[in-house]
Amino acid sequence: MKKLLVILLALTMVLAACGGGADDPAPAEPADENGEETATTVDTDLFITVATGPTSGIYYPIGGAFSSVIQNDLGFRSSAQSTGASVENINLLLNGQAEMAIAMADAVTQAYEAFGAFEDEEPKEELRGLMSLYPNYVQLVAMADSGIESFYDLEGKRVGIGAPNSGVELNARLMFEAHGMSYDDINEDYLNYGEAVDQMRNGMIDAAFVTSGIPNATVMDLGTTNDIRIIPIEGDGMAYLEENYPFFVPSIIPAGTYENDEDINTATIMNLMLIHHEVPEDAVYEITKGIFEHISTIHSAHNAAERHINMESVMDGMIVPLHPGAERFFQEEGAID
Repeated sequence: MKKLLVILLALTMVLAACGGGADDPAPAEPADENGEETATTVDTDLFITVATGPTSGIYYPIGGAFSSVIQNDLGFRSSAQSTGASVENINLLLNGQAEMAIAMADAVTQAYEAFGAFEDEEPKEELRGLMSLYPNYVQLVAMADSGIESFYDLEGKRVGIGAPNSGVELNARLMFEAHGMSYDDINEDYLNYGEAVDQMRNGMIDAAFVTSGIPNATVMDLGTTNDIRIIPIEGDGMAYLEENYPFFVPSIIPAGTYENDEDINTATIMNLMLIHHEVPEDAVYEITKGIFEHISTIHSAHNAAERHINMESVMDGMIVPLHPGAERFFQEEGAID
């Protein structure tokens, strides 16, 4: 009987050792899309709010894809917030109401150097970049029967210029300046471009500024039911922009983008992903690394992301310093010196 008890006790101890317990191996770390384990020691309790733009624009799906990777693949808590875009996003970041934000380089420049929309304020030198995203194209869209064939034909017309202090509206101001005009020469309407396109369809306005990636879904939708014309930005106006606002770069809207027969000259400006300077360096490193480990999710958000967001373009148009966490990752990858 004693022998039997000893054997049973020994078996019980062996089974206990083989079952779960404090000495069990830790659960496997999440795997990246290549099946390789990833490990992080950063505080994943951080909540990362990504400030995007109107739901009708391109900022929203691309910002949503960043948020999805950050939460679903990297283990942080995150959400994408619909906003009025660039200037609002910068202010949300500065006020601690967002940890990441998409903004056009012109608005970022104005905040960083305290002019334009940030006139009479202190320079926002704490702004930090995560990476460059894709170029926005200045698309001046007019109804074909409006009589508008050049920028100067906007005089006296009803024009949607973007929501107040949005990146679109900041661009519109500079476009008029470059052509020796101002809002006094038109009947301006402060509408985001989704609203402006609806008003064009209803015959309420003649033209609208749509500064976004191409093709823009709202412009494509308008073109399916109405004859439209994309007005070029070129000649003396483009030369003025290049001389006075070098964040503008001449480019073309390729033939066929909106059933246009020929390439259309216009100005482009880079979109940047900013990140709050107080987000810990290790967290930013893991976020930046994770974005590129799951870049297919970002690319699937919009073809502008697929064409332009890559390791070779992370510094294109970046006019503020990188966050140290992003800088460390890009240096390791050889993307920057």
